[in-house]
Amino acid sequence: MAAGKVEKYINDEIAKKGGLLFALIDPVDYKTPSEAILAGVASCEGGADVILIGGSIGAQGELLDTVAAGIKEKINIPLVLFPGNIATLTKHADAVYFMSLLNSRNPYWISQAQMLAAPLVKKLKIEALPVGYIVVAPGGTVGFVGDANLVPRDKPQIAAALASASELSGQRFIITDCGSNPKDGHAPLEMVRAVANSVSIPYIVAGGIRTPQQAASIISAGACAVHVGTALEAGGDRKGRVAQMVKAIREAGKKKI
Repeated sequence: MAAGKVEKYINDEIAKKGGLLFALIDPVDYKTPSEAILAGVASCEGGADVILIGGSIGAQGELLDTVAAGIKEKINIPLVLFPGNIATLTKHADAVYFMSLLNSRNPYWISQAQMLAAPLVKKLKIEALPVGYIVVAPGGTVGFVGDANLVPRDKPQIAAALASASELSGQRFIITDCGSNPKDGHAPLEMVRAVANSVSIPYIVAGGIRTPQQAASIISAGACAVHVGTALEAGGDRKGRVAQMVKAIREAGKKKI
């Protein structure tokens, strides 16, 4: 499968900037669809490179359609689905993480969900981004729902080996995720470095990134992009918070180019 418009955009932006910010909006975590839409738009205005929409439980149906359509009509960057299951699909998105949860104990999350979703992805003409997805301890909701054999935080070589196997199998993006708002924080930098050094495809880090300094440290350790979600949910100046995060990421990214 040839790279589509969104994949080319992400690769080009990584090459130019060295580090990207993907702002994650989980509609379920906002009081109203309107507030979720405002958060997505503010993230775009603050300089985010991609708006992600999705979640582990409940981000589907009318709620997903409403929020995706509302964000899409007001942004000029890609809107990408971060699916929790086969129902996290909407025609209003540009692309979808077509993910295989590499360290799940349940083959449903490795290949069966993908089989069930593929016909609808093609019918809706959503660009599929082939993603190898790795859940790191503590894992949060996604670890529980995805029945993940969690990668221990002190075993970076396991995450690196999973990522390398994913690349060799043809997937074109790697994500490591500690789950939403993990108490132990984001993935250890030693793990980020190990995964980054094991692959030649874009590597994205998710889970527990709360400050500009943390985001910059992850980019400096070798990641190409970070997901930020929980840090956007509080009210106030979302645009300003995103702008600060983006500034730190860009500074770290420039040193890598």
